[in-house]
Amino acid sequence: MWKVVNWVLLLAVCCEMIWLGIKSSRVASSDDESGFLLAGRSLGPFVSACTIVATGYSGWCFVGSPGVTYHYGAIELLANFFFAPAIAFAVMFFAGAMRKRAAQVGSLTVPEYVARHHAVGKLGKLIQGVAAIITILLLMVFLTSQIKAVGMLTAQWLGIPINWAAFVIISMIIVYTTFGGLQAVAWTDTVMICGMMFATVVVCFQMFTDISPSELVSQLNAIDPKLLNPVDSTPYGGFKSASYLILPYAFMFAAVLPYMAVRFISMRPGIKLHSVGLMSAVFAIILSMIPAVGLYMKVKVPGLEVADNAMPQYLNTFLHPALAGIITICILFAMKSTADSLLHTVSSAVSYDIRNAFFSHREFTSHQKLKINRICVVTLGFTGFLMMLFAPPFFLNFMGILGTGTLQSVLIGPILVGTFWKGNGVGALASMVLGGVTTGSLLLGTDLGWVVAPITGDIVGIVTYFVVSMATFGVQPRLRADQITVA
Repeated sequence: MWKVVNWVLLLAVCCEMIWLGIKSSRVASSDDESGFLLAGRSLGPFVSACTIVATGYSGWCFVGSPGVTYHYGAIELLANFFFAPAIAFAVMFFAGAMRKRAAQVGSLTVPEYVARHHAVGKLGKLIQGVAAIITILLLMVFLTSQIKAVGMLTAQWLGIPINWAAFVIISMIIVYTTFGGLQAVAWTDTVMICGMMFATVVVCFQMFTDISPSELVSQLNAIDPKLLNPVDSTPYGGFKSASYLILPYAFMFAAVLPYMAVRFISMRPGIKLHSVGLMSAVFAIILSMIPAVGLYMKVKVPGLEVADNAMPQYLNTFLHPALAGIITICILFAMKSTADSLLHTVSSAVSYDIRNAFFSHREFTSHQKLKINRICVVTLGFTGFLMMLFAPPFFLNFMGILGTGTLQSVLIGPILVGTFWKGNGVGALASMVLGGVTTGSLLLGTDLGWVVAPITGDIVGIVTYFVVSMATFGVQPRLRADQITVA
């Protein structure tokens, strides 16, 4: 009986999400491509805060983080809490500057922001194309992990194979994103954050009424004292203080990753950023309690073979089926909130940035542009699903960090530094290549850590941006304001 109820709940959510997508299609279908790509720059403070936090706290938070906590211990709780101030700082102290610069140069996407801020002509097109290609490749890796996380949870909930479960959810995401673009993504994220907050409160109430925090600590120490008092910051770094590097890492995560930063340039003019930052911090602090599920499960079910099954197993074992169904829907909200953002970002990189970088000689009508945008959403959505089918086993959080951490190092120089100190196009290109190669190589080829490796790449990217720009200003001067042609 409960499986039927779960299907009814899922169908109801699908209808609601698709209705929001259709309702927002008027903005997405406007003659200006900013309707599909930037929600017409109309996001208010509450919707902005909701979509930023819902996108940042997703499958990695509700499925990946409990799994990492189960395997490595309480270090993951600390990691999650650092994201709350980091996101708030990014909104209050960086979003305004980026939004202002984006309006000045007329950019509709993050790769275009990087290009228009640094160069014109062939070099500008090359920068936009390279940034778009790297964005597509790395975020498709992250999208693959999100689709797998959705499939794992939905499969156990509905009692169907993981591949069918993933197909059902990604199909729903494709439909409403295709209709409404970023506005549909932001509106559905706003609904989703409410479900995510509800799920967090209910889960924490159940855990801590079953086992008090002091009793949980006692039982964890009996299992392994290192779960609560680790000797290092594994998997984030090989030394104990490496966990504190999560704060700057999370700040840069929120500030420069395209699927996060695009929210900044989508906010409506005159928005009060301190209000957005405060609401974001409150939402994020509450959601940061979710990894405690991993500690609870370590005590209750110590023999899980796959750590990433900690949250699905918790829902199936410790909650009433009716409540578990509602909470599962809320957690699916969390996963979809990032999956739809990733899908919108990679499809925009293909339909807009690749088109303008390499096919700018061709003219397209507004209807043709919208059609291209929507075709790309469908194509890349199902491509991500196929990638999940053939991907080898992996830790969900590692796949997320491999994609986002590497992309962060690619864009850190030209976006974070470039917004306040403008280098040139040569410096931007060199920074993207060396920063990305450094982080990717360290994550795949060393045990340096999930945070230490990206921060090392960030430093390489920033230094390269400064040094190469300064060394080549003689042949490639900074782009002047009068050289920029706003589209």
